[in-house]
Amino acid sequence: MTVPFRHPDAAGLDRKLAGLDVADRLRAIRDAVPGRLVLTTSFGAEDQLLTYLVAESGLDIELATLDTGRLFPETHDVWAETERRYGVRVHAFHPDADALQELVASQGINGFRESQAARHACCGLRKVEPLGRALEGAAGWITGLRAGQSATRNDAAIAQIDPARNVLKFNPLLDWSRDAVADFLADHDVPRNALHARGFVSIGCAPCTRAIGPGEPERAGRWWWEQESHKECGLHLGPDGRLIRATVTP
Repeated sequence: MTVPFRHPDAAGLDRKLAGLDVADRLRAIRDAVPGRLVLTTSFGAEDQLLTYLVAESGLDIELATLDTGRLFPETHDVWAETERRYGVRVHAFHPDADALQELVASQGINGFRESQAARHACCGLRKVEPLGRALEGAAGWITGLRAGQSATRNDAAIAQIDPARNVLKFNPLLDWSRDAVADFLADHDVPRNALHARGFVSIGCAPCTRAIGPGEPERAGRWWWEQESHKECGLHLGPDGRLIRATVTP
């Protein structure tokens, strides 16, 4: 007889984790969650910090990335350096080849710029569906979300239930600032994506990410041709199951 998986109390975990530093948060998460834990990384600053801590501590946490087929060469470079430095392998999840072929045939190679619906279709195929496979059978999902990345991410918690995927979702850097992350990477000589030095704060697919200028919010470089109030890719949902959008204020 199969016993249904019962999530630990997310609210109780959130209260417990709030009083710990990030390394202790990761250890407490591993201790509290029975089953697979997956850290998804896009090889940005926050994910690199968490990957360093996982590798240095030897915690049983899987590393996964969504290789969308449109990543920057610099992202592949830091991916390779991360694996070499820490002796780990980051499991890549790719878009379904047949579905991708149909999408490109339908909308063209850069058709995602034609409409928001077309862009959502591209994100859904290249990111959301592979994420579902990355988290299949997982009990917990660890992300690099920070509250300062987006006004709506202030509603997130360090521990919460992801309603779409029925996993515990952990955001151990939620209360960190961008400067604190950068200082940690420098102090511990953590491999960094070379694009950060060129003004890229949030790094995704090459066609959909640009550097930000002085005074611009952190997520301004993502899908910059769209209205701020509609920026999202579908990976992150709030506690109510709605998309967490990238609406931001400087």
